[in-house]
Amino acid sequence: MQTAEQRPVGVLGAGRMGLPIIGHLVRAGFPVVVYDVDLGKRETVADKGAVFVTDIGDVAARCGTVLVCVGYEEQLTEIMLGGEGLLRRLPSGTVVAVLSTVSAAVMKRLHAAAEPYGVDVLDAPVCRGSRAADAGQLLSLLGGTEAAVTRFAPVARAYSADAVHLGDVGAGQAGKAINNLILWACLVADHEGLALAKRFGVDVGQLRSALRTSSAANQALDNWGNQTMAWAEDDLKIVQEMAAEAGIGLPQSALNREICRVLRPRRYQLDEYGR
Repeated sequence: MQTAEQRPVGVLGAGRMGLPIIGHLVRAGFPVVVYDVDLGKRETVADKGAVFVTDIGDVAARCGTVLVCVGYEEQLTEIMLGGEGLLRRLPSGTVVAVLSTVSAAVMKRLHAAAEPYGVDVLDAPVCRGSRAADAGQLLSLLGGTEAAVTRFAPVARAYSADAVHLGDVGAGQAGKAINNLILWACLVADHEGLALAKRFGVDVGQLRSALRTSSAANQALDNWGNQTMAWAEDDLKIVQEMAAEAGIGLPQSALNREICRVLRPRRYQLDEYGR
């Protein structure tokens, strides 16, 4: 009988981040079983060298490690705890790594729900964005028991340039929330700075190139024109909930949440501020 480590890796979600991760896992030598509600992903998943299944129960039955790559917290809790609750169908010894960006509180709830089944849940959100996912250069922020993280580390290394264990369950998600807090603050500052530059007749393209080599350098400025604020509201909502739970005020992130809500409908390009 195969141990959990010897069984295939399951991936739930073959979206913009999940799909390149699947390819990296296959290239690293892992057999991969994929489930996605969109049956149109079947051919693309097969092209990556993975097996596409139409029943999430097949993932539970066949895989020793399961990566969850869905977009929203509600989807995660429904998959794990809903009517077809995955946790109740996983064999003892399975490791479930949540790559989605969710709250630390949700991770702790899932971890507690999984313990009676002998299933290890850990948080493994990723940073650096879609281009890093394509290149296999993601940063994985891990939170969970030492044993679970040790078992999961070889899988994470297949698609990550760096994997950092930040603490117990929830610590990885807290780290991701803080990453996003700083990311959106930088992006808001970039918008304000370039808008001001345009009003003063500055060559914005030249200024951006210069700023990328200065003390104002930030990744949002590097990726200008390739990044939207589609996830800012959800990210900063998590940050504000964490702040409320901790009993501290984060006034800048609260303000940035409102600014991002206004900016979100538009995809900003450098041309918007002139060249």
